[in-house]
Amino acid sequence: MRGRWRHRREYWHGRWHHHGHRSTHHFHARSGLRRRIFGWFAGAIITTALLLVGVFFVLGLFRPSTWSQDFERGRAWVGKQAARVWDDPAERLRFAEEAAADFDLQLDLKDARGNVFHSARGGCAKNRALEIPIVRDGARLGSISVCQTPGARAQPSRLLIALACVVAGLWMATGRIARRLSRPLDELAQVARDIGQGNLKARAGTSCHQPDEFGVVAEAMNDMAARIERQLKEQGELLAAVSHEMRTPLARMRILTELGRNKGAPDKMCDDLDREVVEMDALVGQLLANARLEFGDLNKRSLSAREAATQALERAGLPVEALKVEGGEHTVNADPTLLARALVNLLDNARKHGTALEAVTVRTPVPGRVQFVVTDKGPGFAPEQLENAFQPFQRANGSERKDGLGLGLSLVRRIAEAHGGRAWARNREQGGAEVGFELSA
Repeated sequence: MRGRWRHRREYWHGRWHHHGHRSTHHFHARSGLRRRIFGWFAGAIITTALLLVGVFFVLGLFRPSTWSQDFERGRAWVGKQAARVWDDPAERLRFAEEAAADFDLQLDLKDARGNVFHSARGGCAKNRALEIPIVRDGARLGSISVCQTPGARAQPSRLLIALACVVAGLWMATGRIARRLSRPLDELAQVARDIGQGNLKARAGTSCHQPDEFGVVAEAMNDMAARIERQLKEQGELLAAVSHEMRTPLARMRILTELGRNKGAPDKMCDDLDREVVEMDALVGQLLANARLEFGDLNKRSLSAREAATQALERAGLPVEALKVEGGEHTVNADPTLLARALVNLLDNARKHGTALEAVTVRTPVPGRVQFVVTDKGPGFAPEQLENAFQPFQRANGSERKDGLGLGLSLVRRIAEAHGGRAWARNREQGGAEVGFELSA
């Protein structure tokens, strides 16, 4: 239970951190199933109500209702009782008053010509009335107009209100059921989306109140995510360890090359060996940086942009005078190892494919953003190559050297995006290319 609640907290924390500002499109996509379930339930309720009305209507057509038969019998009985006392004015009036009081009705007594000669409880002069003829031996003696009292008219409206309340209650229950059924699926979809975007710590919320199929799927997804996270972590650690261990024999090879040079070995052979060792060492560095990016192993801290660029120039064996800082001192929030790797890759790209480095510029185009821009004196990018400059295994057209795997600029872009920034490349009007990246200050 404690582990389940921990997974739930981690899930909601990751969901808030990575999706605090979700788009309207995602909201509608997640609520589509809820709307469909709600529509199905609502349609079932409406269809059931229509079927009931239809059944009652059909039964009423083919068989007279008991209520209508009883009404006609009651109407005939009242006419007979009134006919018995119609000739006695006192009994007739007493019958009218008692009938109006007993049945809570208003009524008018009319003669054979339709003239009202007595009204009980206010009469029906302004109300819709039911006419009951008074007949004896086939001769019409008069009639009685019967109507409901104002208080009795509220009964149909009360029935409608009660019916509306029942329908509203069913409607609300339908919405709650739809929400209850779709919410676990919404959470599972969100967790799957988080895992697909690289957040391997995302977990589906589970509890003892969810022992159904949704809970089983959530447990399976959590186990899958944990297993993938563990396997990738182990692979990353293995790659980092192997890459680190490779640098030891590379260092020994450089020492052996220097010893061979001192003992009279051909300079060309020693230079070739040195170049291959440097290339292998750079490739190992790129593999280490790529492994750290894969697992989000970033140790960010505040760094001086000037010092980072200066150290990169010194490491590449280029003059420090090529550095230009615009707008005073700048600081960036970045991982020092990855920032150094990105700068070295840009300088190496300018040296290999840009003939010669022209300048390294550090500037702040907008508050809170710092850019590192490297310009060269080369032929620039070909139009068809510019769009794929940051794709892996790409080399600039016109390059005389074909060493390396073309991973440098691709790694620069990944490092920039991992720090919440971006990378770009474009040709300059005065010749050469400009390649840079932007980080948060």
